[in-house]
Amino acid sequence: MTFSWGNNSNYSYFYISGIHVLTYFSKKKKIRPLRQFHDFPRFKSVVENPYFSNSLSVMRYFILGMLLVLFLPSFSRAGSQTNEIEFSSNSQVEVRGDVSFLDPSRPEKLDLYLPKNRKTGEKSPAVLLIHGGGWKEGDKRQPREIEFGTTLAENGFVAASINYALRSTGKFPINLHDCKNGIRYLRAHAGELGIDPNRIAVMGGSAGGHLSLMVAYTGDDPALGPTKPYPGNSDKVSCVVDFYGITDIATRKKTDPSGKPTEPRDVENEVQAIFGSNPEDWKKASPVGYIRKDLPPTLILHGRRDTTVDSDQSQELADALKNAGATYAIIWPPNAPHSFSFQYAVPKSKKPLDRNVGPEVLAFLRKHLVKTQ
Repeated sequence: MTFSWGNNSNYSYFYISGIHVLTYFSKKKKIRPLRQFHDFPRFKSVVENPYFSNSLSVMRYFILGMLLVLFLPSFSRAGSQTNEIEFSSNSQVEVRGDVSFLDPSRPEKLDLYLPKNRKTGEKSPAVLLIHGGGWKEGDKRQPREIEFGTTLAENGFVAASINYALRSTGKFPINLHDCKNGIRYLRAHAGELGIDPNRIAVMGGSAGGHLSLMVAYTGDDPALGPTKPYPGNSDKVSCVVDFYGITDIATRKKTDPSGKPTEPRDVENEVQAIFGSNPEDWKKASPVGYIRKDLPPTLILHGRRDTTVDSDQSQELADALKNAGATYAIIWPPNAPHSFSFQYAVPKSKKPLDRNVGPEVLAFLRKHLVKTQ
């Protein structure tokens, strides 16, 4: 909000951007209706006050004091609301927002979704959620991530939705390190959060699907592991759920309007700024470069009408996993676009999918997060 003051030979005026002063004084000290003058900028209302033109401070501080009394409480409430969690209340889920999990100087935080009413001493499986956004935007608290976290907690899982370094600030492998530290955080805090450290999965969509696969396929790889803030904690996972993630940076394709893959797609400059500028760099940052038989079980979901990430990316991964003898499953919702969730084709507007894929995802997680004795 902008405040300004001024006067000329006839008038003293007070201006607040977007707010009009409601009255002014005439020479006879009568309060008269609001009036604006063309020789002042728009929204400037004039206080006609020849008596006070040489001592404007009295009127200035009076009006300023009144405005502060009127508006500061609402400004304070608005400021406090920016840090409140925008989740609908759910009697089955406890949410803890903006939890630090990286170095204290880092702005990226995570949101926790915990099942309520667990038995004393009960240890739950956990799922790390990684948002999408082309590695350059997005947030842990998007509608899809809120749906994922809430649904998982309703079904007995602890979920953690993270933010990670974006754009060139998150140049590979920094973005991957942040995600691996999300897994390590869950292990380091397993006792206080009621997590079974041997039953942790990772799940993400689009760029988050890519990073989820990289977390799963490079677990405890010393060449790609962070050195802090959780030394000695493993970043291995038991399984991975990939929603329409990029699996091979070098082989992406364009699509037609229906989602059918067509011709090769160039690696954009902003992607090169994150993953490097040559095919060898792209291979190091692509999940298909880490295929082997003993990978964690993988569930792939990709809509046939995806025009953002071509469906051949998921087919390429599925073929590579099959050839290696790895455990995997793939679901192809026929009419789903990019960024679908468990039950919504468009999570923000809650446009429904043809069928809810949530039960299949939960069944996969339960199967591969088997409770250990």
